[in-house]
Amino acid sequence: MRLFIAARSRFAEDALDAAVAAGVRQLVVLGAGLDTFAYRNPHSAMGLTVFEVDHPSTQAWKRERLAAAGIDPPPSLTFVPVDFAQRTLTDGLRAAGFDPHRPSFFSWLGVVPYLTRENVFATLRSVAELPGGAEIVFDYGDPPSALPPDERAAHDVRAARVAALGEPWLTYFDADQLAADLRDTGFTTVEDLGRSALAARYFGAPANTPRQPGAHVVRAVSSTRQR
Repeated sequence: MRLFIAARSRFAEDALDAAVAAGVRQLVVLGAGLDTFAYRNPHSAMGLTVFEVDHPSTQAWKRERLAAAGIDPPPSLTFVPVDFAQRTLTDGLRAAGFDPHRPSFFSWLGVVPYLTRENVFATLRSVAELPGGAEIVFDYGDPPSALPPDERAAHDVRAARVAALGEPWLTYFDADQLAADLRDTGFTTVEDLGRSALAARYFGAPANTPRQPGAHVVRAVSSTRQR
């Protein structure tokens, strides 16, 4: 799990590096939590603006923690408090100065499993429909039924632990079906790396290792971004 968390961040930031090189200057971190990218942004001199989106109470708590640690938010960071029960993502971003007509990059890590499928695709549609084009990286897990028995047992223990904390895992995806659904939503490029592919790319595992079920990280690019 720890290796996967490191690999998904590396994957997302590698993809962002390429997007910035191609001209993207807006990064949106969805469900930002304690994400640290904005405070070590290597692209700030190139004009990359970071929009951190989170629930107002969570964001207020983070800002209190930053202040207590003596960490000043950089000028390239904009906080975007959004309560989705009262405001859409698009409206919240626009109010914060986000330009939907400029290309953008979305990082959405460690969030999707806790949402319903309907909420996941509502957000994905919002991103895919941005007139300036967008790219998004997010992670998800295979259905527990796809796991071998020993890994299913370990998964069930972790799932019970997060459920006891009040944040149960709600949504899993089949990789092939997800890719088809993403294309139906408006994404024309879909790159999906599962456990084996991540191990080959970042940890020196053989490239021909058979695909194993578990966690995935996905990069999807909208058709408008392609143009």
